[in-house]
Amino acid sequence: MADRPGLTAWLARVLHRHFLLLLFVSYAAAAVWPGPGLALRRGSLGRIELGWERFDLSLPVVMLACLLFNAGLGVQVRQLRGLWHRPRVLIAGLAANLAFPIAFILAVTWGMRPWHNPHEVQNILIGLALVAAMPIAGSSTAWSQNTDGDLALSLGLVLGSTLLSPLMTPLALHVVGLMASGNYATALHALASGGTGAFLAIGVIVPSLSGIALGLAVGPSRIEAAKPALRLLNSLILLALNYSNAAVSLPQAIAEPDLDFLAVTLGLVAGLCILAFAAGWTVARLIGAGRDQRVSLMFALGMNNNGTGLVLASMALAGYPRVMLPIIFYNMAQHLVAGAANALVDRASPPPKAATREIPAGPARVAANRRRGRTAGQQEIAIERA
Repeated sequence: MADRPGLTAWLARVLHRHFLLLLFVSYAAAAVWPGPGLALRRGSLGRIELGWERFDLSLPVVMLACLLFNAGLGVQVRQLRGLWHRPRVLIAGLAANLAFPIAFILAVTWGMRPWHNPHEVQNILIGLALVAAMPIAGSSTAWSQNTDGDLALSLGLVLGSTLLSPLMTPLALHVVGLMASGNYATALHALASGGTGAFLAIGVIVPSLSGIALGLAVGPSRIEAAKPALRLLNSLILLALNYSNAAVSLPQAIAEPDLDFLAVTLGLVAGLCILAFAAGWTVARLIGAGRDQRVSLMFALGMNNNGTGLVLASMALAGYPRVMLPIIFYNMAQHLVAGAANALVDRASPPPKAATREIPAGPARVAANRRRGRTAGQQEIAIERA
């Protein structure tokens, strides 16, 4: 019989390997059996007031805080030290992470004017606004690391967007609110003005910084030993959180299927996701970043913290359950596109060069150079490059 640490590590690997499939299963369960998910959302553990803003501390908020606390535990601050000496790529990434989705939403607003149902357009806009306004997903660092990206830049983008979220999220919501109309615009402006800053400060920033502080206090060796348990807990919380939030909107979408709305929503979300990945790579090339930094920017711009967006939407926009569909679709799309991007980058990367054995100076080296048709200077260059 496997010991408990071995069993925990095995379960964590199984859930990680099949996570996308389990995510689909959780959404299917929410569509046909929403009761437990809705029960998770009922009630309040208290009300938190921060200045003039207030929000209810519900179980989904606590679950989200646990995820971000665990993510903070894994941040190695020493990896960020060199990043502050070359902030150009970091600043460009944070700016593009805000500007690109808003530009896409503006294009959608103009392009969907002829659509037969303006309410459907407004639901899509609000859903896309919540995707655009969220911090960069912590999972982007794992994808970046797997593709040999710049880990320090990836961590810096996640941490920077998280710390700036009380400012950037309301700004993005207000900007998209100017594109929306009627009650939908009012709802976005109200969401940006009341409760969003407090929610992000208490539910996002405090647990993230607390996790970083605890990680520094206990040391990396203990965190490394606890990683299987943390990964298992994260997977379980993510599945429960997605199930609970999807229980609000998916049953209605299944009971009253609107195929054209679902199709256009899925198409727009997939377009945003693919173009966001491409925008990260393009921005990095335009500013002269290297291949590793391009990879990190690509995953950062393409992957958002949609768990935060779902919790925020379910708290403040419960009267508009359809706005969660774009967030749910994006949550699935970003991992599929990340997998495709990972494969494309690996295929495009040149194979590692074989090491060239330096030949000692003397007659043997001269003969070897003649056989290979190289001068002595060319041989030295080849050795240095290897």
